[in-house]
Amino acid sequence: MLNNAADNTTTRDGYAKQYVQFEDERTRPVRDLLAAVPIAPEQTIGTAVDIGCGPGNSTGMLMARAPSAQVSGVDASADMLDAARERLPQLEFELADIAEWSVRRSDAPRYDLILANAVLQWLPDHDTLFPRLVQRLAPGGHLAVQMPDNLDEPAHRLLREIAAEAPWAERLAGVARTERFDARHYYALLAPLCARVDVWRTTYHHPLAGGPDAVVEWFKGSAMRPFLAALGSDEERAAFTARYREAIARAYPAFDNGVVLLPFPRLFIVATRG
Repeated sequence: MLNNAADNTTTRDGYAKQYVQFEDERTRPVRDLLAAVPIAPEQTIGTAVDIGCGPGNSTGMLMARAPSAQVSGVDASADMLDAARERLPQLEFELADIAEWSVRRSDAPRYDLILANAVLQWLPDHDTLFPRLVQRLAPGGHLAVQMPDNLDEPAHRLLREIAAEAPWAERLAGVARTERFDARHYYALLAPLCARVDVWRTTYHHPLAGGPDAVVEWFKGSAMRPFLAALGSDEERAAFTARYREAIARAYPAFDNGVVLLPFPRLFIVATRG
């Protein structure tokens, strides 16, 4: 699911296994996203691709939304693709970097539906990437994007603050998330290229059993990965995780039953090429 540069430790740390711990919660946004794709009754979705398909949970949702389509998946993680192939052995999955996939030759296949669920936030230069993805659409095709929009949430802010502390500051100085933009920016970027652009933001509130440990486990499958990958030893990673857990316990107090309510804002975009 990550781009190649951030994915060097995927096989070692079992990212696919970590990611699917919260599969129901992670799948709900893609279900909501695909429900908003305006497929007209007379429109045939012949080809559809899930870029950043991960372990295939989003690909399964794509198949349900476009049951007559030839569906495929693309991911930069071999570990994720192994999980996707095990889940959906009848489909074709390709190991590829999404940025490189988006600029393939002009005679490459055009798609009626491109799904990018919780992946493009890992990639830089959205002002170039998004128009390239639109160019991979057939006329009337749809680009459906969902990205976490939570960099200002405590879970992310605390990661950055702890990474700036001793003894990790020097090692983690170069770890930063790619720049993201608001709904207005993406609308202005896509509207000149598309016949229709729909942009919205939703905050999910996920009840996680297990107190602060559950929150840490959630982000070990996503936001923590670049930080942990940049640390040089298991001891460093364990110390960093313990420090993060302390901060999370204060920021996300559990209810008496041990449940933590995790607010999670997400940005959705559905763009239809004219």
